[in-house]
Order: sequence, then C-alpha cells, then structure tokens
Amino acid sequence: MAKRDTYEAKAELLLLPITERFGVEIYDVEYVKEGSDWYLRAYIDKEEGVNIGDCENVSRAFSDALDEADFIEDAYILEVSSPGLGRTLKKDKHLEKSIGEEVEIKLYKPIDKCKEFSGFLKSFDAGTITIETENEDKTFDRKEIALIRLALDF
Repeated sequence: MAKRDTYEAKAELLLLPITERFGVEIYDVEYVKEGSDWYLRAYIDKEEGVNIGDCENVSRAFSDALDEADFIEDAYILEVSSPGLGRTLKKDKHLEKSIGEEVEIKLYKPIDKCKEFSGFLKSFDAGTITIETENEDKTFDRKEIALIRLALDF
C-alpha cells in the first residue's frame, strides 16, 4: 500500500468517531501534494449540509487526534470542508447516493472526438457507469473515466 493510501486510511479511522460525535459523516479523505506542500483534506457532509461550525469543530478535534497519533512523517496542512455542490463522485457510496442526479463525466481519451459527457446517473457496477443523455444511455468503463462529478445547474 502506498504511503498516501496508508495515511488516508489511518486518518479516516481517526476521523470516524469525531464525525459521529458531531453528527456529520465522512465524505472523503485525501492526502495530496500541491506544489511543495502536502495537504490532508477531510470532506464532511450531512443531510442538510455542513456549516462553518461543523468544519471548525471537526477540524479542532481531528487536529488534536492527528497530533496524538503522529503517524504522518511530512509536514502537512490540514483542511476540513464540505465536498461542495459540484462534488467529485469517487466511491461507490457517492455514486449510490447520486443515482438520478445530473453528472458530468470527463474521460482520459476521447470517444467519437469527445472527452466530456453529461447526463443523469442511471446505474453503475464494478466496471462501468451508465448515464442517461437526451438521446441515449451511454455506458463508460470506469477505468476510462478521469473525473465524474455532480453537475452544477444554475
């Protein structure tokens, strides 16, 4: 398991009792390098949406737990936030909650000269994701998808 994956898994285990205490759920945890800085990002959510107080409470408790556990070797910046309206759908639990929602899909390589598609998330399984477009249902191999997120409709 890569260092990043190990850190994310350990951080998520530390975060779980904290989110339960504050009445929110873990949407995602990621450990990424941007420029010269490492970031540990925890995305939290709840049915009615999170607010700044939720993020602050979780951030303080999570920071203390991370300091105590001290398993991340690098210096990093901790961020706790909502996944946002145009949230990325990385995990099966994200896709499950988004069935029937409008999504945007970006592919690594074009299909019929197009790398971006949008439609309503119809179904998914271990290998594919199907969306309903205006004209037809389109099924994509998951390994071909660079990004899938909820569409922002203004």
